[in-house]
Amino acid sequence: MDKKQYVVLGMGRFGISVARTLFSLGHDVLGVDNDEEIIQNLSNELTHVVTADLLEESTYKALGLRNFDAGIVAVGDLEASMMCTLLLRECGVPFILAKASTALHGRMLDKIGADKVIYPERDMGIRVGHNLADSNIVDYIELVDDLSIIEIAPPTMMIGKSLIEAELRKLYNVNVVAIKRDGKTTVNPEPDDKIQAADIMVILGTRESVKALESSM
Repeated sequence: MDKKQYVVLGMGRFGISVARTLFSLGHDVLGVDNDEEIIQNLSNELTHVVTADLLEESTYKALGLRNFDAGIVAVGDLEASMMCTLLLRECGVPFILAKASTALHGRMLDKIGADKVIYPERDMGIRVGHNLADSNIVDYIELVDDLSIIEIAPPTMMIGKSLIEAELRKLYNVNVVAIKRDGKTTVNPEPDDKIQAADIMVILGTRESVKALESSM
């Protein structure tokens, strides 16, 4: 994995979570917020932290953000998030991910230069709903417009069968992209790999195919 440089603007709950995750994966992470106390508390958890006004153009020039691989706009206020996105774009940051709270907010961010807009509260609601509705589902994420990924505990009818015998692709048009077993994750498992009761299966498919699989469990 290539080491990259990320800047996270806004050290609220979402921004801190993203920054810590990127740092734990071995990347350089710069966290920026206008709250000095928050920044001080994070001083030993990220590569660099800076207290600065996110709405001042001079902040972006001083930080040299042109050299970063990506920027994450994690501020919650609509006007502030739009300004941050615009200033990152003007700095030449090649990829900008921005957090939105509503569909309108997301469309506005998209119009002014965000490469990807995410909706953490909405997406978490979807994940929690799926998890509550079916005890087999460990996690559920919508990746793009018509593609989803779920982690499931194998239904009883699949335990002891090989992946090819389970016929998930034939029956539901989904693919098992990984199996989590005994603390290890096997990506692209072999077709003859037997499904065990304690496994967590990571399954990729269209929204409709994943829905069909859920309905069968």
